[in-house]
This record gives sequence, C-alpha cells and structure tokens, in this order.
Amino acid sequence: MKIQLGDFNAKVGRKKILKPTIGNESLHQYSNDNGVRIVNFAISKNLVVMSTMFPHRNIHKYIWTSPDGKTHNQIDHILIDRRQHSNILDARSFRGADCDTDHYLVVAKLRERLAVRKQAAQKFEGERFNLEKLKELEVKEKYQIEITNRFAALKNVNVDEDVNRVWENIKENLKTAAKENLGLHEWKQHKTWFDKECVDLLDQRKQAKTQWIQDLSQSNVDNLSNIRRDASRHFRNKRRHI
Repeated sequence: MKIQLGDFNAKVGRKKILKPTIGNESLHQYSNDNGVRIVNFAISKNLVVMSTMFPHRNIHKYIWTSPDGKTHNQIDHILIDRRQHSNILDARSFRGADCDTDHYLVVAKLRERLAVRKQAAQKFEGERFNLEKLKELEVKEKYQIEITNRFAALKNVNVDEDVNRVWENIKENLKTAAKENLGLHEWKQHKTWFDKECVDLLDQRKQAKTQWIQDLSQSNVDNLSNIRRDASRHFRNKRRHI
C-alpha cells in the first residue's frame, strides 16, 4: 500500500474532469498551480486524493487559517493507491489539537487486513556482562587466565558423558569467569527533561490556541505567538542540559 501525505500547499478544485482522482468534497472550487500539480502527480502514479472525498463541515476541511482569520485553505492532503482507496474510511482536520503550528492536525481512519506471521517472541533471558572492561589490558589478561584455567579442568571429561551436560559445564564456566572479572552491564538511566514546568507551558499554549480559535483578535494572535516562542525556547534549553 502506498500512502503519501503532507503539506503540499495545494488547493484542489472540484472540476468534474478530474474525477475519480478527486472527490466532490474539496473546500475549494478552483485549483491553484500546486493543486494542478498534485492532481497530475496522482494521475501519473494511479493515486487518489482522499482528503477531498468525505463530506464534512467546512471547519473540518480547512487546514490553515491566515493570522487575520479571513482566509481558510485546504492545502494538506492524503493520497493513496487507487485500488486501496476503500481502506481510507474518513479524513478530516481537528482544530483543537495542540501541534504548535499554524496548520491544523489532519487525521485519516485507515483499515487494512494484513496477514500476520505468527512467530514466537524471543525474550532475552540471562545476564549481560560489561564487555567494555575487556578493553583494559589488565582485566583482559586476567580474564584470559581465568578462562584457560577453567577449561584446563574440563580436559578430563569423559567422552561418553552426555553432550548437553558438557555444554552446561562450559556455559557455567564462561558465565562465572565473566561475572567475576567483568561484572554486569549497568543500563544507563536516561534523565527526563519534561517536568511540571513544561506541562504548565503546554497547558498555557493550549489555552492560548483555544482562545485564538474562538476569537481571532490581534491580541489573541500576539498572545499565542509569544507563548509558542517561550515554550519552544524553554523546551530547547531543557533538552540541551540533560
């Protein structure tokens, strides 16, 4: 299945000649230059512009609103293989999603029946040793001596002894020598940078965006821009100092 989606800056019109590559539910009556390009691309690759197929209110079609709130465009699109187009059940925009961008979130509901290959999950069991210590010459030599001594003791093993038991002895000797000389690997604990202060900034940004959606006044536009800038700067500084 081929799916292509993103910001194409393309207004796709509702011309009948372009069907069935496009649908009847585009926000725009006429295509701009990028709209013509994306339709030609879809035709050449046997794709369908699914973002123009589903009936919704206009507020659930437009993807971008100008800062003055007077211009609404549907310029982000979702394309899919023509023979797979029935697997897209819906596509629309969500204005309330906090994406920190002047575009609204576009969501598509996708259905696909995949053949699942059953495979037993491989779970790592056992201990992981600190192999980095082998780079130290003194530790490496000590480990080699330990292994040599332990395998010397295995030379007198009866050839008729069960092979599984012999392997268990070899494995236990290797593990014991590694644990005594190398020690266990210590997993790094990643420091989290996303704290309560970050959560509060996200809440402020979300509230500012909600106010902007409800009232497109210049004061709300400026407030949202300032909070976005402060939040981005704060997140960037937090990540740098972890």
